[in-house]
Amino acid sequence: MNIDGNTELIAHIGYPTHSFKSPLIYNPYFEKEGINALVVPMGCKGEHYPAFLRSVFQLSNIRGALITMPHKVTTVGLLDEVTPTVKVAGACNAVKMDAQGRLVGDMFDGAGFVRGVQRKGFNLTGKRVMVVGTGGVGSAIAASMAAEKIAAISLFDVNKASCEALAQRLVKEYPTIQVGIGSNDPEGHDLVVNATPMGMNEGDPLPLDVSRLAPNTFVGEVVMRTEMTAFLQAAQQRGCRVQVGSDMLFEQIPAYLEYFGFKTTTAEVLRSVARLG
Repeated sequence: MNIDGNTELIAHIGYPTHSFKSPLIYNPYFEKEGINALVVPMGCKGEHYPAFLRSVFQLSNIRGALITMPHKVTTVGLLDEVTPTVKVAGACNAVKMDAQGRLVGDMFDGAGFVRGVQRKGFNLTGKRVMVVGTGGVGSAIAASMAAEKIAAISLFDVNKASCEALAQRLVKEYPTIQVGIGSNDPEGHDLVVNATPMGMNEGDPLPLDVSRLAPNTFVGEVVMRTEMTAFLQAAQQRGCRVQVGSDMLFEQIPAYLEYFGFKTTTAEVLRSVARLG
């Protein structure tokens, strides 16, 4: 790859101490496909971030920006236009400049989860889903599933205020979806997502009563440190189809590529070229 002023850049902006893994996936893919583009990690402290984000888009070869913690929430208020997914999630992790010079943003943390279950043959339209854990990733998954015309969603979190706030945002953007809060009983749901760290290790308390899972329920996880968590193992023993947390990471990258106008690919290709060690 010839890296020069014509190389299109994607800025990956996070806190200075953040571990940037995305260049180890995107850049090998760009190299493989002969795409003259590069993901560049950029550390930025919170107090400097609003001005820094604007300055990045003054570069003549910038294609877009990937935003990671702790800037995802702050980003929402810095943009000229955001999608309903951003409004529901309350956070934004992808920014680009449109033809009018406006900064616009979208959220893809949940898109990775949704694309993963869809590629496994699960159609979300008209389904009843449950999300346990309504923090950043849980909110993003709920937002992306709502965009797929689910019929109902149940939300549960030990932080009741977080749960209620997400429910209100969902009702505002998607008034036809039935939204329930306060219970983590999985009975009657077609898909259940654990968006908490619970059930990560053997012996951990699980996020819900697995004995209440029907064998035809699809069960997903967001934890990436361990492929088959104790929670997923317990769900699989019930006969449930499952999705591991790392699928969410690799499935969302094609969505980013499409958003920024690059040639897209599959999760399998990205896994084969990634240099994560």
